[in-house]
Amino acid sequence: MSDAAPGEVLSPAELRRYGRQMVMPEIGLAGQRRLRAGRVLVVGAGGLGSPAALYLAAAGVGTLGLVEFDRVDETNLHRQILFSTADVGRPKLAAAAERLAGLNPHVRLELHEARLDLDNALELVSGYDLVVDGSDNFPTRYLVNDAGVLAGRPVVHGAVYRFEGQLSIFAAPGGPCYRCLFPQPPPAGTVPSCAEAGVFGALPGVVGSLQAAQAIQWLAGVGEPLVGRLLIFDSLAGAFRELRFPRDPACPVCAPDAPRRELRREEESCEIPAGTFELAPEEVARRCAGGERLVLIDVREAYEREIATLPGDRWIPLRDLAARLEEVPDDAAVVVYCHHGGRSAHATGFLRAHGRPRSFNLAGGIDAWSRRVDSALPRY
Repeated sequence: MSDAAPGEVLSPAELRRYGRQMVMPEIGLAGQRRLRAGRVLVVGAGGLGSPAALYLAAAGVGTLGLVEFDRVDETNLHRQILFSTADVGRPKLAAAAERLAGLNPHVRLELHEARLDLDNALELVSGYDLVVDGSDNFPTRYLVNDAGVLAGRPVVHGAVYRFEGQLSIFAAPGGPCYRCLFPQPPPAGTVPSCAEAGVFGALPGVVGSLQAAQAIQWLAGVGEPLVGRLLIFDSLAGAFRELRFPRDPACPVCAPDAPRRELRREEESCEIPAGTFELAPEEVARRCAGGERLVLIDVREAYEREIATLPGDRWIPLRDLAARLEEVPDDAAVVVYCHHGGRSAHATGFLRAHGRPRSFNLAGGIDAWSRRVDSALPRY
């Protein structure tokens, strides 16, 4: 739990604002003062960071740090509730700060317009009492965990995938870390991003709110924290289940005699492999317009094709590619595409390894084509 000293006397305005929270004996005035003295870093202002930041600010956490570098996109709005339609195109950090300041002017906001990476992770994490990890990729999750272990800061972890979410607290004193449960990132291409697989919009609201609840309770010193417990929420079944797991005595990061005492970015093992042969959308459009024979192959799912397709393409879902390899010509240039370029990158590698050396990945997928070549093509 937080050992932060109680903050200054709360103002009359703060007493009124937090009255319904302080009336609970588990919180009380002492707990509210602990919240006021607390410092929480939220990594990412996306689907998880949005509800987490809103509830942390509403609860009266004294200092709220935000790490974010992206801009608001229209595709964010079904789940990233910090933002409105009017924010599309704005830096997320600026839009989030405006919303949070309007929600609670008593909270001090510290804005970090950067990607959390090797050169800043340890310094950022060390400056706060705990971290709420709202990142959406494996390299950042491992980096946040490792920085939390090295800095002695607990990490409130959350993750979502389609209709399922998970929650835990890693790197707490004496407790397990993320690597104790997931020692290595999944192999490249085995876990699609939210952009590729989709995410149920209300799901990050549930998980992000639970992250905020865990952080608030940790700072106030109440409740049983999710240390050594992974809470899994299945939205389709409307059910929660819990997995208990111990600290790994051989963990390379958090074990008492762990050999690793420096940060490392888990990049090569869970991102698109280096050396992927790509063509930019503009280049593909130029070649097609010039009459060059390019065979376009869509490896997406059927429901995605109902939204948008490229003219004259062939549809071979990724799962069927090996069985239908003979349908891919070996005497012409082949351009493979999907939604954002992840699935098609692996399809391209497969084709090149199986006698189609003139296969290329459409960089950025059909989404990039819509943004950079044909704005009339629907995005999703």
